[in-house]
Amino acid sequence: MKLRIATRGSDLARAQSNDVARRLQALGHETELVIISTVGDRVTDRAFVEVGSFGVFVREIENALLDGRADVAVHSYKDLPSKSPDGLVVAAVPERLDAADVLLVRPDSADSSGAVLPLRTGAKVGTSAARRKALLAAERPDLEIGLLRGNVPTRVGALLDGRFDAILLASAGLQRLDRASGSSLVPAGIVRQRLDPRRFVPAPAQGAIAVQVRSDAGQVRAAVASLNDETTARALQAERALLGLAEAGCNLPFGAWCERQGDGALRLFAVLGRDDRAVVRADSTGHDPLSLAAKVWGELSSEAVR
Repeated sequence: MKLRIATRGSDLARAQSNDVARRLQALGHETELVIISTVGDRVTDRAFVEVGSFGVFVREIENALLDGRADVAVHSYKDLPSKSPDGLVVAAVPERLDAADVLLVRPDSADSSGAVLPLRTGAKVGTSAARRKALLAAERPDLEIGLLRGNVPTRVGALLDGRFDAILLASAGLQRLDRASGSSLVPAGIVRQRLDPRRFVPAPAQGAIAVQVRSDAGQVRAAVASLNDETTARALQAERALLGLAEAGCNLPFGAWCERQGDGALRLFAVLGRDDRAVVRADSTGHDPLSLAAKVWGELSSEAVR
């Protein structure tokens, strides 16, 4: 079967889509990438909240599925709203890479006494995510936080040319780009600090890929189903259920990360930024993803109104 795979055109999006394409080719399918430009790619000089609602990186790709220009779409799962449009379904989630955020720091701005964030006092940190801004402010209110948009190489370039003392990126994105190119995007000398996802809680589904198809495309759904990793899918079900309860978008400081325990139980961590710039946290352990999400949301929302 020939499968047309819709994707954004960034290096990271292509790396993700090429990985899915290789897996499908190994199963005997022919593949073709269909590059789609999204509003999130075209508008890079404004914060996400000014660009539009949650989904700025996926709407045009989903439209390509719905109107038949593509058979499969590959997304960074964290970009997807909590519900797919009518007629579309996430049919597979391959195994997840590291969900953590990574802080990249210029060597002249590093300070190991900074504990969680090894940064000198008053350092300027680049990010566009409301969640990251809230967590940075909670950990280090002395920091200056500046708007940083663009693809991963563009963001790394902004660090290297001195516009920022440090930037925040997803660990998985760097891993995928390094793997695709065979070399490290981050030069030697840059301080690289992985931030513990139990404390610096990632975006829901960060590090994961969603393979989306039309609900009525039975043969296509069957073709991609073998790419699904059940362990990853179960953890993401808890995170995405919590996302739905929070109705979180790009303008809400919200994070959720689910960790599988040794006995098969799930531990779900969550963080929510309040209007007074404080952050509240909750975590709990359980076996059913939906019940766990409901329990954590109950704890988180009650803390948020105190």
